[in-house]
Amino acid sequence: MVASSPAAEAARYALLRRLAPSMRHHLVVHLQPIGMVYEIMERRLRAPEPNLADVHEGAQKINSYARAALTSCLDVITWLAPDDKARTTAADGLAEILLLVQTGFTFRGFALRDELGEVGGEVNRAAFRNVVSGALFHLTDDNTPPAQIAITGEGTNTALVLTLALSAATGEPGFATAPSYRPLTWADLQALAESESAQLEREGSRLRISLPWALASA
Repeated sequence: MVASSPAAEAARYALLRRLAPSMRHHLVVHLQPIGMVYEIMERRLRAPEPNLADVHEGAQKINSYARAALTSCLDVITWLAPDDKARTTAADGLAEILLLVQTGFTFRGFALRDELGEVGGEVNRAAFRNVVSGALFHLTDDNTPPAQIAITGEGTNTALVLTLALSAATGEPGFATAPSYRPLTWADLQALAESESAQLEREGSRLRISLPWALASA
């Protein structure tokens, strides 16, 4: 990562604001089961002769959900304060982003298709997160639903190259809800890419992102 410019910092703030609803949902998913299991345990404990095995099982479930929630919270924090040394593969990085944002994009009428296949090597995790998620928001802000984005990738000697190709699709246009914050512009995406030592190419509704391999950028 190179020194961030004011434009990159503004773009990163805008990206985090757009990601906030998805982050909130991602955190709640792990917390909701705890309350449900607690209510079941409370009913069982009010029985004349509680089945302690069932209560013990419930306690174990609460412990498991609490650990998952803690892990999820700590991981979400790394979006705000990234570890510059953390790395990811293309497959893991994309899977993480899709898990976070796919539901929200589907509601808006955009289908995200993972067509990466096998791509070896690792890149900086924060760079992958910021540039790829920013590119997804920019493409959907700049086009109308229903549409789909196919994500493919390949490795070169120096970089992971991802292609995000948006095309029209059939189906419902999605819910016309206002974005949680302003749209991500092409200038925002360029600023994000520059701050992460990535390169961008745009051809119509197709974006090409080149992220340097972690070893090459070290």
